[in-house]
Amino acid sequence: MHIVDWLIMILPLVICAGIALYSRRYVRSVADFMAGGRNAGRFLICTARSEQGAGAVVFVAAFQVFAVGGFTLSWWGQLSVPVSLLIAISGFVIYRYRQTRALTLGQFFEMRYSRNFRLFAGGLAFFAGLINFGIIPVIGSRFMVNFLGLPQDLLILGWHVSTYLLLMALFLTICVIMTTFGGQIAVLLTDCAEGMFTQIFYTVIAITLVFFFFNWVETRAVLLDTAPGKSLVNPFDSFSLKDFNIWFVLMGIFVSAYSTMAWQNSHAFNASGSSPHEARMGMILGRWRSFAGSVMITLLAVCALTYLHSAAGSVAVQADLSKITDPSTVNQMRIPVALSHMLPVGLKGMLLSICLMGIIAGDGIHLHSWSSIFIQDVVVPMRKKPFSLKEHLLLLRLSIVGVAVFVFIFGAIFPQTEYVTIWFQITMAVFTGGAGAAIIGGLYWKRGTAAGAWVGFLTGSGLSVGGIITRIYFQKVLGYEFILNGMQIGFIACLAAVTSYIIVSLLTCKNPHNMDKLLHRGAYAVEPEGDVDDLIPAKINWFNRLWGIDDQFSRSDRWITLGIFWWSITWFLVFVAGSIAYLVHPWSSGAWADFWFVQAICMPLAIGVATTVWFTIGCFHDLRIFFRRLHEEKIDLHDDGVVENSDDAHGTQKNGVRNAKI
Repeated sequence: MHIVDWLIMILPLVICAGIALYSRRYVRSVADFMAGGRNAGRFLICTARSEQGAGAVVFVAAFQVFAVGGFTLSWWGQLSVPVSLLIAISGFVIYRYRQTRALTLGQFFEMRYSRNFRLFAGGLAFFAGLINFGIIPVIGSRFMVNFLGLPQDLLILGWHVSTYLLLMALFLTICVIMTTFGGQIAVLLTDCAEGMFTQIFYTVIAITLVFFFFNWVETRAVLLDTAPGKSLVNPFDSFSLKDFNIWFVLMGIFVSAYSTMAWQNSHAFNASGSSPHEARMGMILGRWRSFAGSVMITLLAVCALTYLHSAAGSVAVQADLSKITDPSTVNQMRIPVALSHMLPVGLKGMLLSICLMGIIAGDGIHLHSWSSIFIQDVVVPMRKKPFSLKEHLLLLRLSIVGVAVFVFIFGAIFPQTEYVTIWFQITMAVFTGGAGAAIIGGLYWKRGTAAGAWVGFLTGSGLSVGGIITRIYFQKVLGYEFILNGMQIGFIACLAAVTSYIIVSLLTCKNPHNMDKLLHRGAYAVEPEGDVDDLIPAKINWFNRLWGIDDQFSRSDRWITLGIFWWSITWFLVFVAGSIAYLVHPWSSGAWADFWFVQAICMPLAIGVATTVWFTIGCFHDLRIFFRRLHEEKIDLHDDGVVENSDDAHGTQKNGVRNAKI
């Protein structure tokens, strides 16, 4: 590592740490600690939330998937375009959730169903989140150890201590300090600042690789050198790929739509928007921001694979991997180690900075999310006497420390037997397998009942937990793989949960729920929040309304929304036409490789350059407004996530959110 790389890696983190310490002065209520006072604008939400996708564990997972499936998953992934567009543009789930003014998903469950259901769901979300989060810090630390070429262990006071454990302890300590100081305000501010740095680094790395290091002729030859049925470029010659294939994509589409906003690893962002519309626009902007990051990951993966196929690269990487004893870690670190050898001074520092900031941001978001869920949805509802503000904030901060201690121990002792992506899918399904039905049914179906939510939740989550236990038993005791992988188990669990919810709700519904009261509509409406400038006329044509564009969309909002819509639809039509044409008259894998060079590298890179400038300006604008709102906000000490007088017997909300800030 050159001194330049060290400076590039450390300086942005020092700046963000200073921001986190400064943010403490603005934490004056539970709502501030939990949701940033509900003051965040769209660019702030989008950039900060996206930063957890810049962590080392995300890159490791993406590299693993690309090494197996190459570009072929991108082709089949176009099947998700209509569904994902409808979810993003219409504000599916997140818009109505923000209308409820709940601070956590558990609070919504109590408002919609019952307090006991909130306790159960909060406890299960906490459990699922801990085991899901448990492998993230350790993978990030191992990435840094192997990328930096550090020794695998150090001799301390006569004991051999694994280096990754020391780094994991260091990173978690930094995260604990930053998060406990400022809560969600600190998370929003630091992650937004980190996101601005990483967006610039994404673009610089991608441009440098394309123009100075990327050799398409060599890379093309590597991508084409695969066995029949396992092509990395031809989706119609990839059906022999295990785990990451078209069925993985199709099941993922259903599970993703079903579990929209169910997974609570970043739940505070769902409540942080200054209005429901800003929350929705944050989701839409996320699709624009993803171009720079995706093209950088793609370029790093293909360059690393090319390097690994060279004689010198293969020998150098294997020499480093031979020092690692765990096979799962070897599989995870193959591409990161290759990158550590091939990247020049400057680019190596930028990639390390991206990963380090992503580790801190991702760990901080998870620590805040799972600890606050435990306090807000388990401890607070069980207490008859409300906590004082000082007690409440102290508990939230102590729970962050507790979660950090648990994940350190879990990461140190738990054996990893899955691909990272598969592990994420199956552990998420422990909660989302049952939660999706309760969320969608609770927000959109007035006849959904507490009984239906209970049965659906227990069914979906029970099947998911059973699947985990079964897979571990087959692997560890019987010595071979279970017939179903993690994605397939999660898919079956989701189907069973939604079926159970519908049937039981139809059998037990006596009085439809008051949806106007839940969503603050009609007689229960509150004043609009946030700044909405340059509004378009109220008369919206049928096509725009079909995709959720209403009179809250300004002219620029429409351009942003319709721009990503037509971009995505264009490539979906290319997918449909290309699939039909190939079936009629197949073309060579070489032609497929050239197509991916244009579609997955050149075009996203051009868009990524433009969006980097756009989002940098937008983030500065939102940060200025965010600080102004923090200065001007009226503090409501009773806006703490408590639902008074909820009726456990009938699962209905009587008095709603206690003195919610409006």
